[in-house]
Amino acid sequence: MKKGILFFLFFYFFNSYLFAHFQLIYTQESALKNGKKIELKEVFTHPFTDEYTMDMEGVEEFYVVNKGKKTDLIKTLEPITFQGNNDKGKAYSSKYKASRMGDHLFVLVPKPYYDKISDEYIQQYTKMVLNVAGPPSDWDTELKLDAEIVPLTKPYAIWTNSNFTGIVKQKGKPVPYAKIYVEYLNRDVDTKNNKMGPSRIEAPQGSFLSLEIKANKDGEFTFSIPKAGWWGFCAKEVGAKKEYKGKKLTQDSVIWVQAKDMK
Repeated sequence: MKKGILFFLFFYFFNSYLFAHFQLIYTQESALKNGKKIELKEVFTHPFTDEYTMDMEGVEEFYVVNKGKKTDLIKTLEPITFQGNNDKGKAYSSKYKASRMGDHLFVLVPKPYYDKISDEYIQQYTKMVLNVAGPPSDWDTELKLDAEIVPLTKPYAIWTNSNFTGIVKQKGKPVPYAKIYVEYLNRDVDTKNNKMGPSRIEAPQGSFLSLEIKANKDGEFTFSIPKAGWWGFCAKEVGAKKEYKGKKLTQDSVIWVQAKDMK
């Protein structure tokens, strides 16, 4: 094997420990004062480093839950090309009229992504919650997904330096000692031009790029959020399905939360 290929494989697998894949459901603001039409971006990326923008090859499910009512949003998805820092990938854009008060719990289940280097598929069950006008309604709703993080803290009402707590579950059952990667969305998202902006901060060392924590025996975890902005939590390999098209399948659970500075 040539030295260049060996170096590339070493770089890839070494860096896989430094940052993780995250399915992103992005909107600028998670706590709205009034109802309005919002724009969403669905991108498969590395939030902190923005090293890779992976192709989304399709979506199995995309819906929102508001006051117990589930609304299918799959037809609102429009294919786009999203430009990251180093490359670009297939992604989606959608619009949603957040007119009703209360919580709007978005759920995205993309088709499995084939990672050529590791020769396996990755599927991430992703949640994001926004609120209109303040009254809570659905933020802690448990959907009994194949892979799910059920929040115990409102994902849209978090001051910096306070905690976010959740429970990792598989079809309603806690996953003991689940491994969870935590990453900060380290760039502004240019929703008009479908691209990432410049990075905000630099990590002092590789282990700070993707933080790693573990749930306890009951699947529960807590993380103190040090900076305002969007934070992603990815519970790795917690889904029941382990194979897809004859290859290994990793089913992860992702949830996005937004923290605000107290001024």
